[in-house]
Amino acid sequence: MTYAVRHDPALQRFEATVDGQLCVADYRLRGGLMWMTHTYVPPPLEGRGIASELVRTALDFARREGLRVVPACSYVDGWMRRHPETGDLRSS
Repeated sequence: MTYAVRHDPALQRFEATVDGQLCVADYRLRGGLMWMTHTYVPPPLEGRGIASELVRTALDFARREGLRVVPACSYVDGWMRRHPETGDLRSS
């Protein structure tokens, strides 16, 4: 299933509202780097692939914008490890 993910540049996050609950992937931009700092999905919604969709959308944005990604969030780090096609985005 896919979710409608919105980008809110003012809040520096990607978000989706599912079953009336807000799910987010937060980031910070610094010098060409996109620091992925936090991913949150409310417990009743876990396991539906929402966080994965948020991260995929964020990384697609980073690729389009020519940004390197620092996966400071453990979920984002693990997601990128499971998706080697995103390895070129990872900042060392």
